[in-house]
Amino acid sequence: MIDRDSPVTEHELHAYVDGEIPADRRDAVEAWLASHPEHAARVAHWRAQADAIRARYDAIASEPVSVRFDLEKITRASRSWRAVAAAGVIAAFLAGGVVGWMAHGASAAAPSRFDIFTAEALGAHKVYVVEVRHPVEVPGAERPHLVQWLSKRLDYELRIPDLERTGLKLVGGRLLPGPFGPAAFCMYEGPSGERFTIYYARTDSPQTAMHYRAGDGFAALYWVEHGLAYVVSGPPERERLASVAQAAYDQIDKAAPSGKQ
Repeated sequence: MIDRDSPVTEHELHAYVDGEIPADRRDAVEAWLASHPEHAARVAHWRAQADAIRARYDAIASEPVSVRFDLEKITRASRSWRAVAAAGVIAAFLAGGVVGWMAHGASAAAPSRFDIFTAEALGAHKVYVVEVRHPVEVPGAERPHLVQWLSKRLDYELRIPDLERTGLKLVGGRLLPGPFGPAAFCMYEGPSGERFTIYYARTDSPQTAMHYRAGDGFAALYWVEHGLAYVVSGPPERERLASVAQAAYDQIDKAAPSGKQ
C-alpha cells in the first residue's frame, strides 16, 4: 500500500498502467516511481499482467459476439485492463460454447507460462531501461556479489553472462517479484546507449527452444533450461536480439547446471 502522505495515489498508479493518467500528472508519477523501486516493481508486475491478458484475449474480444451480450457496454463501463480481461472471458465463453468451455475448465483461460514470463520481463524492461540514475540495485562492477545475492534469493546458481563480445557491458542487476516467486533482472548497455536485459525466474515448465515475442517497441526471446526461465529483452531488431540471446545462451549452456544452492 502507498503511504497516505505520498504525492502519488494507488488510483494514479492503476491509471498509469491503464494509459489513462492525465498528461499533467504523468511526469510526476514517473519521477516518483524512479525514486521508489518497490512500487516501480509493482507497476511493472501489473503492466506485465495486462500485457499477458491482452496477448491472450485481444483476438477473441474482436470476434463477433451474440447480441444477447453487448461487449461494448462492458468495455464502456470501465476501460481498465481488469474489465477487458472480464470481457475477454465472456467473449471466449460465447465463442467456444458452454459445453466446450466446461470441458476445458478454467485453466483454458489462463495465459501460458511463455505469456506470463515474457510479459513480466518486458514490463520490467520498459520500466528500467529508461532509468538514468537508478536502473539497477547492484552495479556491474560488483558482479561476484550480484551473482551471489541473486543466486541465493532464487535458490539457484545463476550464470550472468559476459556479453562484451557483442558490444554490451553489464550495467548491473536487481531483484524483482516474479509471477511464481523472486526473479532476477540484469541489464546490459551498448556504446550507443542501447540496452538489453536478461530476466531469470524459477519454473517447472519443460525445457524449450527459444520463442520470440514483440510489441510496443520492444521484443523478447524466451527459453527454459534446467528449471530456469530466461527472457532476453531489447529493441525490436530481431537479428541483433537473436545474437545477444545466443551469446547469453551459449555461456549459460556451457556452464554445468548446479540447480539449487
